[in-house]
Amino acid sequence: MTISPTADVRRATTWSIVLSVLMIVAGVLAIGVPVIAGVAVTAIVGWLLLFSGCLHLGFAWRAGHARAVLWQILLGILYGAIGLYLILTPLAGLASLTLAIAAYLLIEGVLELVLSIRMRPARGTGWLMFDGVVTLVLAAMIWSTWPSSAEWVVGTLVGISIFFSGITRLMLSTAVRRVVA
Repeated sequence: MTISPTADVRRATTWSIVLSVLMIVAGVLAIGVPVIAGVAVTAIVGWLLLFSGCLHLGFAWRAGHARAVLWQILLGILYGAIGLYLILTPLAGLASLTLAIAAYLLIEGVLELVLSIRMRPARGTGWLMFDGVVTLVLAAMIWSTWPSSAEWVVGTLVGISIFFSGITRLMLSTAVRRVVA
């Protein structure tokens, strides 16, 4: 028995729509309870760093030169220590991640402004400048309220990202379904 391509697309888009709705719900939950979402993100980042640290230590045995071995060992210890810090002290780790996000947004905003000025005669640079200003304002908002902003920044930003990813996936899935149907 053969399944038609239309049936395959319909089945795939149905699953995609279901996953999209779940992503939207997860995003709303993360926005609604940002501290829990932030701590969860901190734990995931901590475990990833710990795993990466173990990999660096493992790669040290495969490095060819003494300098490379030393470098891999130092990186492994650094990654592992930061990972353990995030896992063992999730609220302090959340505050550290929030500060890192503020610094990232500050650097991104400055670079966008510089790029918009350097590209000034080109069309659309006003949007780049606008993006830079908004990014700097967001960085300033986070920085000025840190460490209390740690309670909401990471969870809210992740929630917003998941929510809009779910919306985008839902729109794409329904568009594919309309084209095939």
